[in-house]
Amino acid sequence: MKYTSPQWDDTIVALATPPGIGAIGVIRLSGPKAIDIADELFPSKNLQDQPTHTAHVGLLKENGTAIDEVVITLFKGPKSYTGENVVEISGHGSPYVLQQMIDAFIRTGARLARPGEFTQRAFLNGKLDLTQAEAVADMIAANTAASQKNALNNIRGGFSTELKALREQLITFSALIELELDFSQEDVEFADRSQLHNLVSAAIDRVSKLSHSFQLGNVIKNGVSVAIVGRPNAGKSTLLNTLLNENRAIVSEIAGTTRDTIEEVMNIDGILFRFIDTAGIREHTSDQIESIGVERSLEKMRQADVVLYLFDANSMPINELVANKEEFELNGFRYLLVGNQVDKGNETDMRSRFAAATPILFISAKHGHHIEALKERLVDMVLQGQVQTEDSVVTNARHFHALQQMLQSLNDIRAGLDNRIPGDLLALDIRRALHYVGEITGEVSNEDLLDYIFSKFCIGK
Repeated sequence: MKYTSPQWDDTIVALATPPGIGAIGVIRLSGPKAIDIADELFPSKNLQDQPTHTAHVGLLKENGTAIDEVVITLFKGPKSYTGENVVEISGHGSPYVLQQMIDAFIRTGARLARPGEFTQRAFLNGKLDLTQAEAVADMIAANTAASQKNALNNIRGGFSTELKALREQLITFSALIELELDFSQEDVEFADRSQLHNLVSAAIDRVSKLSHSFQLGNVIKNGVSVAIVGRPNAGKSTLLNTLLNENRAIVSEIAGTTRDTIEEVMNIDGILFRFIDTAGIREHTSDQIESIGVERSLEKMRQADVVLYLFDANSMPINELVANKEEFELNGFRYLLVGNQVDKGNETDMRSRFAAATPILFISAKHGHHIEALKERLVDMVLQGQVQTEDSVVTNARHFHALQQMLQSLNDIRAGLDNRIPGDLLALDIRRALHYVGEITGEVSNEDLLDYIFSKFCIGK
């Protein structure tokens, strides 16, 4: 159920464009008095008499003093983003001028909006469900093609449409089962148990896929951390520089040059990778600073999503490589073995010599040999064969938790059907599943949860 608050009947104002100097800045008003407040400061036209979705040019004035020449755009409710009367004022992008306009609107009766309050009003007025509202924040934060595509799919209702269809079917069965309870003495069945069983089984499959997509969704939203580890002078810093196409890390023939971790971000095929160049790992070193760097490298390796183990393919002992590979597997690391400096030897001979530790990708970090193949391998490791389609991908930890609970409820319903439990117990399990669907889409919510979600939005959205 949605909640109401006495604060939602006032009019709010905020800057809708990023702060700082620009060509234009946009101020947004929303609320029952948005047009009245704008009218008081815009003597050029009577805005109340103008049709919705129209733009008007004129001077914005307060007490006869001009503040700026602006373009005012009207969106009369309910045909607006928030469902209320919305006025957007486009003025020159001076932070001083924009603040003067905001102060004038506040003096005329508006109040400054809280973070995410425009989108929160859109949710409360039924313009968006909660998953769509959260996708708005994801779209604003999108920094790759994959995250942009997934956020847009959710804004358009891709994820919530699936859940709403399931919710409607479960509500229908719940109503029929509860109707049976009213006729318990008649021993009748209004709900087709086999049809419900098929529905629940199909729902379990779909919810399981959505839950499993969270790992990919987390990658799309937050990126992948890749720790580049290996012996000193294996070419880790050279590889980082080659991947970034710039001299970010110091490269030297002296072992142990990298004393601390260096992190850089790179977009590969729509996935954000955070590459971490670590200090070379060797067990014994007399340099205290280098020892600290090695310990930090080991910590980064434990925290990374992928461990890229780089070794000199000309000098690495095969038994040491096999031992390292076994250790990675023992610790449950996702790893990639990369043999470097193939330009100094025969690649065919190297493949034969390291056959016991396959699969290995051989490269030359210095000359860029097989670097594109390395990028492709990293993307394949992350996606694990999952192609980017229009299917919904879960990127929100709150949604993932609710889906896990929902999956348990659906399994309980199916087990109850298999064991032919009484209708009143079956109805309880269905209501529990409906509760978790509603938690995701916002049909079941509370004020504290909503305030927490929308507080993470930027002011003006």
